[in-house]
Amino acid sequence: MQFLQSRGARIAFIDLPASGSDRGEPIVLVHGFASNHAVNWGDTLWTRTLATDGRRVIAPDNRGHGQSQKFHDPAAYSLVDMGEDIVALLDHLDIARADVMGYSMGARITSFVARDHPDRLRSAIFGGLGMRLLMSDEDYREIASAMEAPSLAALKDATQRSFRAFAERTNSDLQALAACMRGTRQLLSAQDAAAISVPVLVAAGTKDPLARDYRELARLIPGAELLEIPGRDHNLAVGDKAHKQGVLDFLRRRQ
Repeated sequence: MQFLQSRGARIAFIDLPASGSDRGEPIVLVHGFASNHAVNWGDTLWTRTLATDGRRVIAPDNRGHGQSQKFHDPAAYSLVDMGEDIVALLDHLDIARADVMGYSMGARITSFVARDHPDRLRSAIFGGLGMRLLMSDEDYREIASAMEAPSLAALKDATQRSFRAFAERTNSDLQALAACMRGTRQLLSAQDAAAISVPVLVAAGTKDPLARDYRELARLIPGAELLEIPGRDHNLAVGDKAHKQGVLDFLRRRQ
């Protein structure tokens, strides 16, 4: 594990070399809420898949997650700052341009990098996300409250229980996650999304209720490609073989 400083946060990351011949096309992987680089990308074999395809793989723990610095103030978790953490990582590693793939909250972070720093991206991959990228979702209050509940047993709502159970499985700082959920409320406008100029892949499971309008998002972003992952929900879509193959195909043909 390596570390860098970005906007007052100590960010942990891994930097894995390509297996065999290096294509010279590094990729940054940005994980979702309550996860970390190991769970989102290592356990699902994404890091191995991409490295075997000849790609240098960089994967940070987002601030508030994994081995990165934890804050209990929502102001520390704006999506702009979290996007700037990705740019700071590229600068730290002296990488001029990279593909960036985010899943769920990681896709939201990636979208802000695509908006603010298109010159640093070879492409952007938005996984597990639809029009929630542009629309406020009041469910975040319930998820933040789930992190602050005295125990998992105290929660009755299925969504709250799901998020809390996952956070406990990843040994997360629950107060930091509550702050993160409240802080990451910034939205792209429809105009922002329509102005994204880098190649984009929108990937989602066909049974993912959190990304249910992913087709609409793909239509909004000029030239965006759509990857549907058959029969998969938000969690199972991440490591699905069709997901991996679709992303590899996109990376090989994008310009």
